[in-house]
Amino acid sequence: MTSILGRDSHAVEDVVQETLLRAWQLAERIDWHDRPVRMWLFRVARNLVIDLHRRDGRAVPVGLDAPDFETDRQPDEVQQVIDRRVLVEVLRRLSPAHREVVARIHLLGHPGEEVAAVLGVPLGTVKSRAHNAVRQIRAELSRGDWAGAAA
Repeated sequence: MTSILGRDSHAVEDVVQETLLRAWQLAERIDWHDRPVRMWLFRVARNLVIDLHRRDGRAVPVGLDAPDFETDRQPDEVQQVIDRRVLVEVLRRLSPAHREVVARIHLLGHPGEEVAAVLGVPLGTVKSRAHNAVRQIRAELSRGDWAGAAA
């Protein structure tokens, strides 16, 4: 068992206990005389280990290594230009107060307290403006009125 589960003695104990529990629960229904008990126990234990790996998310697909997921692909420059133009167009549709809050918080990464101090408004106002601006941006993007920005 330790060769399958590594050095995790608690997991080994859990699998052994669960295997024996299942054998005990099924003792009356299985014909142990015509069936090799040892092989059945190993099969149950193996299935429990597989289930444990799946549940814990530690299972790694066979034949795939981390380098297989790495890519040297560069981002599509044309798509980046289009995305920037769409962003600028959508930001232009916001009121100046909302645009400034969104730019400072979401584009520049400033904390809300700092934005409130710079603008001289309460923190609640900054939060409200940011929330309403993001909601308006989502609405604009879902409507698709910005398609002209890509032209």
